[in-house]
Amino acid sequence: MTTKQRAYLKSLAMKTEPVFQIGKSSMTPGLTQAISEALDARELIKISVLNNCADDPRELAEIIAERTHSQIVQVIGKKIVLYKEGKDDKKKIFLPL
Repeated sequence: MTTKQRAYLKSLAMKTEPVFQIGKSSMTPGLTQAISEALDARELIKISVLNNCADDPRELAEIIAERTHSQIVQVIGKKIVLYKEGKDDKKKIFLPL
């Protein structure tokens, strides 16, 4: 992903609300599956890490990205933004070159 593409995705993510919240139970297989399904449907999602979660948001982002085969757009404070390119026939976001 180029810097220009990452900046474009960050601008799109600024307008969206978090789709998931990660709390004290941290990552569960059910949550991973739900995030993967949301990425397939939306391509770009924002996740909020609650204060009662003991894990580092950056580490959580890396774990989620690896498990869902997505890319980390950014991690700011306790917000994680992930992107997963959609299939050609269902693509919603077209990245600049």
